[in-house]
Amino acid sequence: MKKPLLAALATLALTGVGTAPAVASSAAPAPAAAPTARAVSFAGTVSLSNCSGSVVRLPASEDDDPALVMSNGHCLETGFPAAGEVVVDQPSSRSFGLLNASGSRVGTLRAGKIAYATMTDTDVSLYQLTSTYAQIRSSYGISPLTLSDTRPTAGTAITVVSGYWKRTYACNVDGFAYRLKEGEWTWKDSVRYTSACQTIGGTSGSPVVDNATGKVVAVNNTGNEDGGRCTDNNPCEVAENGTVTVRKGINYAQQTYRIPACFGLDNKLDLSRSGCVLPKP
Repeated sequence: MKKPLLAALATLALTGVGTAPAVASSAAPAPAAAPTARAVSFAGTVSLSNCSGSVVRLPASEDDDPALVMSNGHCLETGFPAAGEVVVDQPSSRSFGLLNASGSRVGTLRAGKIAYATMTDTDVSLYQLTSTYAQIRSSYGISPLTLSDTRPTAGTAITVVSGYWKRTYACNVDGFAYRLKEGEWTWKDSVRYTSACQTIGGTSGSPVVDNATGKVVAVNNTGNEDGGRCTDNNPCEVAENGTVTVRKGINYAQQTYRIPACFGLDNKLDLSRSGCVLPKP
């Protein structure tokens, strides 16, 4: 996982080794940016205290629905959910810095609750805001990003958009990991990037945008730093037959096309809906 920035710095100061997703010190020079896809902007992305995220709508969301912010499960202010843990409808007053197309912060959004979060099968958090999509658009002229309900395909040109660093990473979907295992967590059908997307700590929770459609197809979450095998900071791919593959320096995201089926009228989470396969508490 891409370690939440502040927690990661504390860990590194104590041990010199990360115990979860990797991070770059804010004092260190940032690495060279990957080529940027011009069609993708920062509009609708957000910065968290330790991660990146985005204001997202579902295909059926309406303007007067409470808006949602998506990030990673491991970016929660309450810490990493344990393997098998699912967080639903928990109060939260977390704030998010809303960015415009050029990456300038134009306002602050606030959560009312954590609608859903987990690090089991996927690595996602969805906050319900105190504002509607219409109110955000009226106040800041910013529209949400739309979650695609279609699975991406290998070769798709994508851009990872980090609201924390105000940087983008352009590459392609290289393929998919049947299982991606990192420490105690296991994720299913993860997106593997081509090597051009050299994401760093703080990019956790960034939306992964399909350049052709402008829709979000995944949420950025991890990468193998040191060539380790299935350990914290070093996820490994596990094939259906049990074969383990380690890809040092390669980064990953979790697909999001299954999320829309789990929300109903008024953006209300309903894990019992037909077609919803997200883990349940």
